[in-house]
Amino acid sequence: MITLHHCVSARSFRPLWALEEIGAPYELVMLPFPPRVLARDYLDINPLGTVPAFHHGAVRMTESAAICQYLAARFSPRNLDVAVDEPDFGAYLNYLHFGEATLTFPQTLVLRYAHFEKLERRQPQVADDYARWFNARLRSVEPMLAEQEFLCANRFTAADISVGYALLLAQHLQLDQGFTRSVAAYWQRLQQRPAFKRALASQAHAASAQGVPMTPSPELRS
Repeated sequence: MITLHHCVSARSFRPLWALEEIGAPYELVMLPFPPRVLARDYLDINPLGTVPAFHHGAVRMTESAAICQYLAARFSPRNLDVAVDEPDFGAYLNYLHFGEATLTFPQTLVLRYAHFEKLERRQPQVADDYARWFNARLRSVEPMLAEQEFLCANRFTAADISVGYALLLAQHLQLDQGFTRSVAAYWQRLQQRPAFKRALASQAHAASAQGVPMTPSPELRS
């Protein structure tokens, strides 16, 4: 049985979306944000206090992009996954990690210094600088997305989930105003996927059933 610990719209949305894409059964455990403060018992599951925490039998994982790679390889070979003998294997790995390391990283600083810090500790200049950093790095995929529907392998893969979450977070932060035309069209395509819509519905249903607020609360690792 797969268990995913999740906060609304946090990085854990990546594996939730992947689970809906592959159709694997799972248990979704919703947590208030930030769980390290509001759900102290969760530290027994993940001492970092961050989400996701992913359990599959004896497997324990906490990195959202790595969990997507694991799910794709285990449950969706040559579909959501890209095999080592496919020409785009390198591009797949690159964009899978580009979504987290290159795109989500600057967004966490926008979150912290524009939203999460107490008013007297907020730093608008830092937030603005990293918002520009995010959009500058996102523009690097504009030429490619002007020519193709998805990031690699001529199909939707876990790499699109990784980058797609960064676009979802950008929308929450109103950074989507900086999307180029092809990136905006790509984001619209991703939002139309049935599995994306099911993932949104799944977190809403689970949050309601478990008494967790639905206020968007992407995770900040600080």
